[in-house]
Amino acid sequence: MNISEKPDKSSNKVPKNQAATYSAPALEKGLDILELLAETEGGLSQKDLSSRIGRSVSEIYRMLNVLVQRGYVVSESDSYTLSTKLFQLSHYYPPTARLVTEATPLMHELSREIEFSCHLSVYNMGKQTVIASAEVPHGMGFHFRVGTEIGIPLSASGQVLVAFHDPITRGLRIKECFEGSKIEEDRFRKSLDEVLRKGFSSIQSRQFSGLHAVSFPVLDINHKAIAALTVPMLKRLDVKQTSLKEVEKKLGKCAELLNHRIS
Repeated sequence: MNISEKPDKSSNKVPKNQAATYSAPALEKGLDILELLAETEGGLSQKDLSSRIGRSVSEIYRMLNVLVQRGYVVSESDSYTLSTKLFQLSHYYPPTARLVTEATPLMHELSREIEFSCHLSVYNMGKQTVIASAEVPHGMGFHFRVGTEIGIPLSASGQVLVAFHDPITRGLRIKECFEGSKIEEDRFRKSLDEVLRKGFSSIQSRQFSGLHAVSFPVLDINHKAIAALTVPMLKRLDVKQTSLKEVEKKLGKCAELLNHRIS
């Protein structure tokens, strides 16, 4: 009579080199849609989407509706495009903290040199939010506090945050910023051509008398603006100030150095 061997308990364990796999079909459908739209120039219809990701129209119908409702996808005339929400969410991720960490000392050094304040802003759902700021060294001047929300259409930084992107993203941002004024929208679109040609924005304020703003893009590895570095120049009558050309030159060098540090 043979004595049966005790079962090997280790045989029930998942091998170390074999990771456990889990299935989440609905999530996979959503990710397939987002990834496809992210790499596609222009919008796609439901039929195009279903064909490209290998799923039926009925399979992706509900998922598309949810993505539209949650703001990740924009639907217009049966064409679907990716919104800027994923980009906005990325600002809550640690790289933004690194951007602020790298930018802050450079901004303070720049402010000491030119004797104007400097601030760093990022795009945020049709507006922009200041995430770092260096005040005027002597305490007198114009500056924005961290957390301040600034409009896009009338600001130099707004032009920069919209201009330095692919046509699809640029169009989506313009759509978010303008709610009805076709004249202002057309004017803004034309200003972007000049910004792209020069590589930065330098404009007289249409909101404050005697204020001129210069703004340079902070670019990612794909040469798209993740932030805008801006100097608002408020004209003073009692002292000689750094010239506009000098501010443009020094701010450009500061932005270039910041681009190098975060790339």
